[in-house]
Amino acid sequence: MVSPAHHTHVLDADIKGFFDNIPHAVILAGVAAEVADGNILRLVERFLEAGVMEEGAFRPTTVGTPQGGVASPLLANIALNSLDWHLHDAGFRFVRYADDFVVLCKTEAQAVEAHDRVQHHLDRLGLTLSAEKTKRTKFREGFAFLGFVLTARSVKMRPKAVEKFKDKIRELTPRLHNLDARVIERINAVVRGTANYFATSFSRCVSLFRDLDAWLRVRIRCMRYKRKWATDNWRMRLEHFRYRGAVFLSDAFADPAVEPT
Repeated sequence: MVSPAHHTHVLDADIKGFFDNIPHAVILAGVAAEVADGNILRLVERFLEAGVMEEGAFRPTTVGTPQGGVASPLLANIALNSLDWHLHDAGFRFVRYADDFVVLCKTEAQAVEAHDRVQHHLDRLGLTLSAEKTKRTKFREGFAFLGFVLTARSVKMRPKAVEKFKDKIRELTPRLHNLDARVIERINAVVRGTANYFATSFSRCVSLFRDLDAWLRVRIRCMRYKRKWATDNWRMRLEHFRYRGAVFLSDAFADPAVEPT
């Protein structure tokens, strides 16, 4: 992978506490600019002011939108639409999803300018960049974005995303539980979701997926036999997993629409 049009520098930006701190007025103004239906606006306002339960006690919400809420990414995209136009009008190339975005620049000076422009615009919205997580880097050194690590040479699954996948599988495969069809279905859902996201035509995940598949089979064997013995690799071989209906990450690259890499 190469940086587009010689954009060798990157502003990897992170908005400090975005979902917790974005003012409701900013969200509602953004929605109102796109939607003229008063009923929709009132529905969004009620969603924002619904409050949250913390340790059994109700707490009203005067700022922010629930992180993890089904509507929150959409509202974030709408609220930051003005930032997109601000960067576009200034001639920058960038990509953003919700509060996660990067700005591609040709020089270090341009990256500094992008940082200043973004912060200036966020000041108007009552937000600020995270000093700890926002950084300027070079494309060849790589940066993380939406679960991937991107460099001038490759696009790979982010180590944090790998651990998140493993944590989900660990929750589903404790040795004290029995292995049955329902467990396989739940594991398959995690595997398919991960593969569908990361097995793209531009990513380099084949080798990693094979390693994770082997790790997954060990987890399932340990759950089945309540132990971790090398001889169990022969007792429960690949065809046994297939017979039980198990799917694996590397299956995604068997699709001719996705080129193995």
